[in-house]
Amino acid sequence: MGQSTSTAAISSRREINHSNRPKSKSTALICPMQPLEDNDDNEIIDGGDPDYISELPDECLACIFQSLNSGERKRCSLVCHRWFRVEGQSRHRLSLNAQSELYPLIDSLFSRFDSVTKLALKCDRRSASICDDALVQISRKCRNLTRLKLRACRELTDAGMDAFAKNCKGLKKLSCGSCTFGAKGMNAVLENCSSLEELSVKRLRGITDGATAEPIGPGAAASSLKTICLKELYNGQCFGPLITGAKNLKTLKLYRCSGDWDKLLQSVTEHVTSLIEIHLERLQVSDVGLLAISNCSDLEILHLVKTPECTNNGLLSLSERCKHLRKLHIDGWKANRIGDEGLIAVSKNCGNLQELVLIGVNPTKQSLESLATNCKNLERLALCGSDTVGDPEISCIAAKCIALKKLCIKSCPVSNQGLEALANGCPSLVKVKLKKCRAVTMEGAEWLKNNRESLAVNLDNGETEQQDASASDGAQENGGAAEFLPPAVPSQMAAAAAAAVAANNMARSTSRSSSMKWRLGLLSGRSFVACTLRRWSSANSNGRGS
Repeated sequence: MGQSTSTAAISSRREINHSNRPKSKSTALICPMQPLEDNDDNEIIDGGDPDYISELPDECLACIFQSLNSGERKRCSLVCHRWFRVEGQSRHRLSLNAQSELYPLIDSLFSRFDSVTKLALKCDRRSASICDDALVQISRKCRNLTRLKLRACRELTDAGMDAFAKNCKGLKKLSCGSCTFGAKGMNAVLENCSSLEELSVKRLRGITDGATAEPIGPGAAASSLKTICLKELYNGQCFGPLITGAKNLKTLKLYRCSGDWDKLLQSVTEHVTSLIEIHLERLQVSDVGLLAISNCSDLEILHLVKTPECTNNGLLSLSERCKHLRKLHIDGWKANRIGDEGLIAVSKNCGNLQELVLIGVNPTKQSLESLATNCKNLERLALCGSDTVGDPEISCIAAKCIALKKLCIKSCPVSNQGLEALANGCPSLVKVKLKKCRAVTMEGAEWLKNNRESLAVNLDNGETEQQDASASDGAQENGGAAEFLPPAVPSQMAAAAAAAVAANNMARSTSRSSSMKWRLGLLSGRSFVACTLRRWSSANSNGRGS
């Protein structure tokens, strides 16, 4: 705070910690740490000029700690006794390596971190996890817990979950994956945690298969539940009573759960009509299920991913009653059962559509023109793996989609000629992403950028070799990808220069890691579109909020 002596003392200690400590992972086994020796609890240095930091109230110091990441907070806690105490008392989120060795450390850990409300317990699948006794001990120390995440805690049983639920009745969010407790443990949570709002269950091994499976729910939490997410469950339909009893449910996500879901969806939508968001992925569901979903007249977001039994007829029935649909994602899995007929029905009935993602679907100029004409608010469009989307279709989009801001095209027979149409169309367009469109060249993307300077163009032609560095002065290249950004204003140029200096200093240590991350990015498949759309949506939400 303006005193060089104090700043130098703190900096030197940070440098010592950086040089002598290995880089910690985000989820680590946190052990009780001892602060550095101090003669006075309120002073960082001895003698010299006054230390103004020691005059800060604990509340201000806690606010500063809240802006730091986990590693920085750990280092700060070693500065002095006061910082050690304030950092522990102000930490509300904690992630622990939930191996069996954690048990003897629980008392000391939660005596220090006595304000934790969000806790993650994650164990390596090859290691023994904490047992019931450890979870019960944690629940006694953290009675104000509102969020709990359990990963691969295979030693936990129904009895442990029952005791935990009775001690942490204020729990609002529970996420468990690869655990072995069963229906009794889940029912105990639902019965005791009446404020539960979000439930996410993945690969719960303790649920019995077949007709002997014990039903789960509804319990006291049914009235407060707003989000239910089920992933990779052999007998996920035993959650039927819970879903049906959750009268205020807003979001339902079902991923890769076995069994026929048509009948259950019919039962759910007869009792729960408040659903706003539904995700169905790799699920045995047909047009009967889509017809049932159409009872949710307030539905705004629908994801149909790899559900080959869903056809144009089901989409037609749904669109006629769900007229508030804003986001529609369809992965047709190349089944050709959803096409022009279903998309035209959506365009005529869902005029508020803002985001459309089509993967493995073959729309033609007819359906794209209908979407562009009727959906005046369409801002985000992604077309991936379509054999029918070529230059004429892109020209149609350019001429008709007045509100379109973001366009993503992947693995479609589009060429430079289609890019020429974008140069003069879509007046609101701010970003174009092209991936694995073989007929689109670097020169074509550069031409589009030069003719429309406000447009950000991202091209990835799928090649792994580095392109010629002279392709464009304004291109940022990474393997087969190049991004052409709008010209920067002076303040942006100054910020970019500072970032370049920082990047230069870190290049040697991060080049290998960055290269590996980029290679993994090329293999991400559908996640390319998902990540792009999430960024677009969050950016637009932030823009509206400001």
